[in-house]
Amino acid sequence: MNPITSFLVFVLILAGLAVGRWVSLYPAFVLFGAAAIVALSLKMANVWQKFVILRMGKLQGVKGPGMFGIIPVLDNVVAVIDTRIQTTAFNAEQALTKDTVPVNVDAIIFWRVHDAEKAALAITDYRQAIDRVAQTSLREMIGSSMLAALLSDRKEADDQLKNEIGAKTAPWGISVSSVEIRDVAIPEALQDAMSRQAQAEREKQARVILGSAEAAIAGKFVEAADTYAGHPAALQLRAMNIIYETTKERGTTILIPSSMVDTLNPSTTLALAFASKAVPDPQAAVPPKIATS
Repeated sequence: MNPITSFLVFVLILAGLAVGRWVSLYPAFVLFGAAAIVALSLKMANVWQKFVILRMGKLQGVKGPGMFGIIPVLDNVVAVIDTRIQTTAFNAEQALTKDTVPVNVDAIIFWRVHDAEKAALAITDYRQAIDRVAQTSLREMIGSSMLAALLSDRKEADDQLKNEIGAKTAPWGISVSSVEIRDVAIPEALQDAMSRQAQAEREKQARVILGSAEAAIAGKFVEAADTYAGHPAALQLRAMNIIYETTKERGTTILIPSSMVDTLNPSTTLALAFASKAVPDPQAAVPPKIATS
């Protein structure tokens, strides 16, 4: 009983008690009867509710939202339908994919009743029917899909389930807003195999990238060798620069092949002299040692 009906019934009963005490019992009985009629006939539906009413077994109409009245005894409210969006969770355990891999899939469906009359009269329990249809459609989708597609193309699987379930529930006055697969669980042994496969693919890609880098570096070295071959002075300047860079550190021992010293000639002595002058603290600096082999 809704609050408005309860208030009216309470007022009529109080009025009947007062009239029966101070006036007469007959008007009091009339007020009591009016209270009973109001309690049985006055109904109120919320904005999201639909009341399906039968009169002597035949469809009288669908009422709501707001206040409305029915004829007691003749009219009967057979269903109160909630038209808001609702959710139903469903799953499929140990379902075989197209490539015979057992998987456990959890999903959720968003749906609403758009025709209260069909939902109340076309099927006995539309909530249970939605659950059964969703599970059946999920197993059919899994059986027609490869495991790789099921794991990677979630969006396509969701759309396929939505269309299949929506087509089956439309005659019941129920529309499906969306279907979302929450989790796809595969056997642990297969997970390990897939992990090893993914790791091998990454190692393969890393080796390919490393080989490409080595080829690029080798090409640059060939270009540098061609340049130095045509310009010996450039090679000497480069060698001097390398020695200068290495002598920046204090207490450094440098091993230089004798052939390289012969190639540098007196330029090495000048480079070492400039390097020793570059040391900021002559007292603390340790002169570099050059050993030839």
